[in-house]
Amino acid sequence: MKLYGYFLSSAAFRVRIALNLKGLEYEYASVNLTKDQHRTEEFARVNPQQAVPTLVDGDRTLTQSLAIIEYLEERYPKPPLLPASVDARARVRSIAQLIACDIHPLNNRRVLVYLKKELGLHKQQRDDWYRHWVIEGLRPLEKSLSTSEQTGSFCHGETPTVADVCLVPQIFNAKRYEVDLGPYPNLLRIFANCMQLEAFDRAQPSKQPDAE
Repeated sequence: MKLYGYFLSSAAFRVRIALNLKGLEYEYASVNLTKDQHRTEEFARVNPQQAVPTLVDGDRTLTQSLAIIEYLEERYPKPPLLPASVDARARVRSIAQLIACDIHPLNNRRVLVYLKKELGLHKQQRDDWYRHWVIEGLRPLEKSLSTSEQTGSFCHGETPTVADVCLVPQIFNAKRYEVDLGPYPNLLRIFANCMQLEAFDRAQPSKQPDAE
């Protein structure tokens, strides 16, 4: 397998974690977003969406982080990243989607670039935008996890799931932008438990070959 990614891409971070948890070996191909390498014709032939992550597995080219993770779950089911019961799977997916669909799209790189170049916002305004939408997502997530008996050492139970795969990159980004994480003790506890596992630690941005 070959993973096209960028060390600071939280979506690519998710896929790295999933690949590591599954114990799958892969070749890493850096696509430097700050140098617009995703906009080249060469990369467009790999992924017409011109975005990372992109995973090539044999003759299959897969895009969008959650779709890639679901593919890995179905094609390489051990160890599972989704629980066994229908209800539990729905809970895990809802946590993952809160992060990947509600928080992340409002504060990913291309949004911040647009706010700067097209709307003329200065750095403080962009950082305030970022922090606002992160807090809007983390607040209900903390409440949901702290009041559920299904929450364990991880977002769901005692083994990592897709929910944790999405949570960890979001916490990394929140720390980068100096979001006050004090109000979210359960999220920080789960984050710490995840980072004790090699699969999460090895996937973090600073340990990627293209880290700057």
